[in-house]
Amino acid sequence: MSGAAHDRRRVLVTAGPTREPIDSVRFITNASSGRMGYAVAAAAAGRGHDVTLLAGPVALPPPPGVDVVPFVTVADLAAALDAHFDRCDVLVMAAAVGDFTVARPAATKLRRGAGPLTLELIPTTDLLAGLAARRRPGQVLIGFAVADVDPDAVAREKLAAKRLDYIVVNTPAAMGTDASRAAILSPYGFALPWAARTKTELAEAIVGLF
Repeated sequence: MSGAAHDRRRVLVTAGPTREPIDSVRFITNASSGRMGYAVAAAAAGRGHDVTLLAGPVALPPPPGVDVVPFVTVADLAAALDAHFDRCDVLVMAAAVGDFTVARPAATKLRRGAGPLTLELIPTTDLLAGLAARRRPGQVLIGFAVADVDPDAVAREKLAAKRLDYIVVNTPAAMGTDASRAAILSPYGFALPWAARTKTELAEAIVGLF
């Protein structure tokens, strides 16, 4: 059974949003609450796995029995993943990683009186694709996809492009809530069909994959 002493895994989970600074007090972020990743970490720890949670800036208590490593920016998360990925058996990439960062953030607070402001945004690195390229045999990689148009097609594309074992797909409506209408896909089809579930229920299903 998953989580038994002989089946203990080193599980690395990411959760929450990233924040990309505009100036010393403002930033670009997203609506992720971190609840999904925290629920996965708690479920994995509850089954006896050795869990490290890379946690973005959220207001959630740490799950019992879980080592928590904080991050703020995409660069912070990249560094934390680089430090922990090679040792893990399973990666659950539940964090909502920003797709863009500010090209030239200001070191001090921008003043309204300075006039109109134009921000140049540049794409961030695809962290999960980079990790997939260096994975060792036997590592399990589980990603997430959020899409409001043809989510199944989006998920299948990401699953193949990033060479993942599974991908959890849902819609933007799930962000910041305690429930989610979601599905899990593998290269062979649906590992979990579309349905409305609490994030705790979905987390248990995810942990059941390994």
